[in-house]
Amino acid sequence: MPPLRVAIIGGGPGGLYAAALLKRLDPTRDITVWERNAPDDTFGFGVVLSDETLGGIEHADPEVYTALQRDFVRWDDIDIVHRETRHTSGGHGFAALGRRRLLEILHTRCRNLGVELRFDSEAPYPAWLAETYDLVIAADGVHSTTREAYAHVFRPHVATHHCRYIWLATDFAFDAFRFEIAETEHGVMQLHGYPYAPDASTVIVEMREEVWRAAGFEELDPQESIESCAKIFAEALRGHPLRSNKSAWTTFRTVVNERWSHENIVLLGDAAHTAHFSIGSGTKLAVEDALALAACLEEHPDIPGALRAYEEERKPVVASTQRAARASLEWFENIALYLGQPPRQFAFNLLTRSRRVTHDNLRLRDAGFTESVERAFGCPPGTPPMFTPFRLRGLTLRNRVVVSPMDMYSAVDGLPGDFHLVHLGARALGGAGLVMTEMVCVSPEGRITPGCTGLYNGKQAEAWRRITDFVHTQAPGTAIGVQLGHSGRKGSTKLMWEGIDEPLPDGNWPLVAASPIPYTPENQTPRELSRAQLTDLREQFTAAAWRAARAGFDLLELHCAHGYLLSGFLSPLTNRRTDAYGGSLEKRLRFPLEVFDAIRGVWPEERPMTVRISATDWAEGGTCAEDAVEIARAFAAHGADAIDVSTGQVVAEEQPEYGRSYQTPYADRIRNSTGIPVIAVGAISSWDDVNSLLLAGRTDLCALARPHLYDPHWTLHAAAEQSYEGPGVLWPAPYRAGSRRPRTGRTDAPKPRLTLGT
Repeated sequence: MPPLRVAIIGGGPGGLYAAALLKRLDPTRDITVWERNAPDDTFGFGVVLSDETLGGIEHADPEVYTALQRDFVRWDDIDIVHRETRHTSGGHGFAALGRRRLLEILHTRCRNLGVELRFDSEAPYPAWLAETYDLVIAADGVHSTTREAYAHVFRPHVATHHCRYIWLATDFAFDAFRFEIAETEHGVMQLHGYPYAPDASTVIVEMREEVWRAAGFEELDPQESIESCAKIFAEALRGHPLRSNKSAWTTFRTVVNERWSHENIVLLGDAAHTAHFSIGSGTKLAVEDALALAACLEEHPDIPGALRAYEEERKPVVASTQRAARASLEWFENIALYLGQPPRQFAFNLLTRSRRVTHDNLRLRDAGFTESVERAFGCPPGTPPMFTPFRLRGLTLRNRVVVSPMDMYSAVDGLPGDFHLVHLGARALGGAGLVMTEMVCVSPEGRITPGCTGLYNGKQAEAWRRITDFVHTQAPGTAIGVQLGHSGRKGSTKLMWEGIDEPLPDGNWPLVAASPIPYTPENQTPRELSRAQLTDLREQFTAAAWRAARAGFDLLELHCAHGYLLSGFLSPLTNRRTDAYGGSLEKRLRFPLEVFDAIRGVWPEERPMTVRISATDWAEGGTCAEDAVEIARAFAAHGADAIDVSTGQVVAEEQPEYGRSYQTPYADRIRNSTGIPVIAVGAISSWDDVNSLLLAGRTDLCALARPHLYDPHWTLHAAAEQSYEGPGVLWPAPYRAGSRRPRTGRTDAPKPRLTLGT
């Protein structure tokens, strides 16, 4: 088999490192790198690499690792300066060096191995390279011409964002990774700075587009821009000037490709994906791509198989990093929301912005800093944030955990039975501060399925009373709430496990909605509600609320989310009315607010009411985050005590952006825009997530669904795993013997101390 011929387009760190690895693994390979710039041309200044990436480099090429080690600047601290207050968090472990020095090391390694480097050379057209070489690696950056040439195959998605930034440097070394916030007359600006040499630091200045324009940067020449930035951040820079390296203001572009390879062409680094600089990942990801690609080429006998394996390995890792980077990017875009937070909370919020750094691992890195944030939050000694109480009107919840409403589809004629008693009772015994019912329907026609519960007659109210009595008697201190709703156009469907949202094969009942739009073409078309019917529906909600009060519920939540009846009024995608209940957001809010007011009129004054909303429809032209803030304001003005912030399920064509805690940014935005208490939901899966969200001020309560299906005693176990024993959670007397994790296997075996040679 003849030696592999490899063409690499782009001489950045990713392309060069791929060349070095492939040549080192097989010296017979013919590898050529094309780079349009000169060897000493580089943009930017410092490069940060993680210990994980360095470990991969050390294992794959000790010579490169040793050369890098000689030039690394290392530090542990992050400084956050906000309103003249500096908070320092340690234990983070950074390593950086100059980008130019990194390229020099890789140039030398490639030359020593026999890689042909062609500088000041445009690469031939990718199609020619693909015919001439066995493998073409496109490492040609965010503006990749290769990616564009095969856009129909790679199917790239490029998103631009709301901030402008400029990459600069200064001739002294910060002693920490520094974030500094400047509140100017034009708006908020931020500095990201870190050392990359004993006498030099990278400095990135960033601000929203409208701030950039208001401050006049659009009109300034490059040198004037640099001088202006130096004045704004003079204290952080200790009076040192800033310098440029062909620097220009730009907008970050997030690149995502549906595919990374085509025949023998493969994308690597920024050509395949980008992740915002605020998590320092661009070079890191490119180097890790190179490591994975080289390994896959070793492990697979053919190039197509190797490229498939490379994609399968790297895409999930990169997608996770991009989600974290997107969260970090959006945090800085919306930094003005958080300026009023207490300084320690602001610092913690910034550190945990990507959701990769959490309360628990930050405590491992710097226990002193984390404890100071906890004290400022109001945590008694030894009390995790999730076990601090929270008050809503006359109800004090002993902890911040909510069992989220979950439809069980197990009722007969709307009547909750033994299943509901056991289901809700078990979760109440499990320690949560608040247990919510599923959506309880206000009429037979308002059910989603034949298995949905109701509160439209006295027998149902008596059955619910049995459940609330159990919770109050057997799980004292746990509150139980009822969620009232009406299915609207999403009714008369099969049980979830028989076919979610699919219409019943027979026995259907007529549907009503804001507008006559079916949920899917297969679903029934609802009748548009008349004025008289709106009045009747309002009375149905009121009667159900009155029964709920008599049934002993501690809290009532009005369901205005997920495309059900009231949600259908709120979304412009499902409300096409031309009367007083359709059109502008104010008009679309009218009927849900009328229902809320009617319920509040019969619901006991001392008991709280919350409202669940879909903060985005995940669909073009639908409800967006800005609308959600206004919807929350409107309900709060009418007396809502908190907003339960969910998303989506409004239209079948939605395109959610799933991921860990993926819905929580919407709760965060509402809370920090309005000051209204919020309940966050959406793939919150660990007690560490709960503690992190609370301590950062992104939510007041956390609602979890699937974790409570997996473990009815999730909250009790969270307390045990954190060694917490206090008033925030109570083990039922019969369960106390189980309050410590059972031992498994031997733990007394001696650890090996010596390895003897032969």
